[in-house]
Amino acid sequence: MGVLDGKVAVIAGGTSGIGARIAERFVEAGACVTIASPFAEEGEALAAKLGPKAQFRRADVADEAEVKALVDGAVSGFGRLDCMVNNAGIAGRFGSVAALDLAQYERTLAVVLRGVVLGTKHAASAMLRQGSGSIVNTGSVAGSRAGYGPYDYSAAKAAVIHFTRCVAMELGEKGVRANSISPGGIVTPIFAKALGLPPEEVGRTFAPLESALAKWHPIPRAGRPDDIAEAALFLASDASSFVNGHDLVVDGGLVAGRSWAAQRAATAELMAALKPGPAR
Repeated sequence: MGVLDGKVAVIAGGTSGIGARIAERFVEAGACVTIASPFAEEGEALAAKLGPKAQFRRADVADEAEVKALVDGAVSGFGRLDCMVNNAGIAGRFGSVAALDLAQYERTLAVVLRGVVLGTKHAASAMLRQGSGSIVNTGSVAGSRAGYGPYDYSAAKAAVIHFTRCVAMELGEKGVRANSISPGGIVTPIFAKALGLPPEEVGRTFAPLESALAKWHPIPRAGRPDDIAEAALFLASDASSFVNGHDLVVDGGLVAGRSWAAQRAATAELMAALKPGPAR
């Protein structure tokens, strides 16, 4: 038996990277899954690959009517909604605050924050009727630590994490849990896009990206979509029935502090600087 047998999930932003792997793991664990994305070709292909327990619905998470239709479609198709994963995101764009592109900023907030708010709103409506459910929102270490993402992306993710906590205080009393997951440096196309690389270059950056991200974490490797999918599986399952209002950080220890190797190197540099020079 799978840990999600009999459960129904919606995964917004489910056609690539982290979202696609979450969809795969949920189906493997026994769930019926609705995958949502603006990218119909990729979504239909993934749903076909996953079989009869998966369906695809095209949806822009910033459009409330489309999000409502997405949730209603999952409930009408499968009879209930047990887990809503609000994972849709765009990268934002690195750059100086003095040169911040407000149109880009507003689009990032529309997808990354408004999408989570709308997904949570309409999932909560369905879950409150049945008195149970788990909402899982994708945050980021960039939402709790400065210097790990563009301004627009980081601000939106910080809001997602706190919004999730606030919602959890209301919904927990009524049998519905809300938690977030904050990934560290995960090898997905979103990093390459944040750096402004054209689409045709994104796939070719994965090997050097993995090598570069390995240096971020005290566990010396880049994060993988599997790492986040396993965390989402836990939060969707009954194994986490007493977890509510929590930001589950999956980052190889990044936000805990400086790695031991970096600490030793910095200490050695400090000691060398303090070492007395020759007597005069």
